[in-house]
Amino acid sequence: MAKKKEITPIGKRIRRARLDKKMSLDTMANETGLSKDFIKKIEGGEKRPSVGTLLQISRTLRLDSGFLLKEQEDTLEERSNAYTKRTDNYAYTPLTPGAENKHLKAFRIVVEAGTSHEGVGFQHEGEEFAYVLSGEVEIQVGDHVNVLKAGESLHFNSGIKHDLRNAGPASAELIVVVYAP
Repeated sequence: MAKKKEITPIGKRIRRARLDKKMSLDTMANETGLSKDFIKKIEGGEKRPSVGTLLQISRTLRLDSGFLLKEQEDTLEERSNAYTKRTDNYAYTPLTPGAENKHLKAFRIVVEAGTSHEGVGFQHEGEEFAYVLSGEVEIQVGDHVNVLKAGESLHFNSGIKHDLRNAGPASAELIVVVYAP
């Protein structure tokens, strides 16, 4: 039986890449729009970044987003299997395995009832499409709040600061497609 490879936590991978590129926390904050404190918490493993935040960080560090999004690299079978990651209040599963070097990535996201992702709002170059499979969510784009129920969707410019929140009493499930040029 093959021995599983030890997985380096995402925060440590981000810190190592930032230091390898001799990038200061100030530069990283200015390039991503994230606060230095938030970046320190991600690097220290105190906060789990959202997909949008990971895409921002990978772009800033000039890394393939797969370096940050991938959990395992043991076998071809494991690489092809989708995995689920948890952030502070939601879980996401990549639906486009092998798309690390592509501009378009799709995710199945489950947001716990009455919660939102802690930290700053998302903002990254490109476009986003969200389709609600079940439950109810609020997607704030700039100052406008969109309330979406099962069967409804939203397509927007992800360069505008945006947030996702579960507005309902039950978990919400949605498909989110991110296009990053």
